[in-house]
Amino acid sequence: MKHDASPSARPRRTRGTVLLVLAVLALAGAALVVRGPLMMAAPRCAAGRWHGCYDTFNGVLLMMVVTLPLSALVVWALAYRRRGDGVTWAWRRSLAEVGMVHGTVPLVWLILIPGAAAGSVPGRVSLVPLRDLATMGPLGITGNLLIFAALGFFAPMRFAALASLPRILALGAGCSALAETAQYVLQLDRVSSVDDVLVNATGAVLAALASRRWWRDSPSAPSDLPRPALAPAG
Repeated sequence: MKHDASPSARPRRTRGTVLLVLAVLALAGAALVVRGPLMMAAPRCAAGRWHGCYDTFNGVLLMMVVTLPLSALVVWALAYRRRGDGVTWAWRRSLAEVGMVHGTVPLVWLILIPGAAAGSVPGRVSLVPLRDLATMGPLGITGNLLIFAALGFFAPMRFAALASLPRILALGAGCSALAETAQYVLQLDRVSSVDDVLVNATGAVLAALASRRWWRDSPSAPSDLPRPALAPAG
């Protein structure tokens, strides 16, 4: 009698279903919480106005939500093409690539929006660790944790070279340092703070921990090359 080669397949499917349901519930709860602020920016975004939409947190977050179906379509198109070419882990790779872009670029855009006195005041730097942390507040800390969270979550799923927490920490810190440097060089009327780098990198690591079970299961050396055809027996 031929037995199932993977006795733990059913518990894994059940666990995956439970995680999916919990994720949907969490998204629904988050949508209820931010529904009011998002609706405040909706009229300006619908009218295509720059001020009040693309230069505000509410407006950028609303555009991220609105463009979710487009990102999902891109994931499907990439995965469909890769599966046709025989590429392994087609859905996971496609989701990771689109997720990194969709979840990171808009938030980086937010921290690079010029302030009211941009260009007329010199760049400001705060290099004393933990000095600015107390002034961020819960909302500021949460926002900084989310800046590179999508990058930390999806990057190790897509790139085997990044599949370790120290490397994700270095990636998050490096990307954050580049953003803070851009704030200073472009004189965006923002404070380039080492605490921002610390919190951004921490958010990337925490997100990587949340996706660890998926990137640990990925191939040790991902490749976009098609799987080689099996030689005929005999």
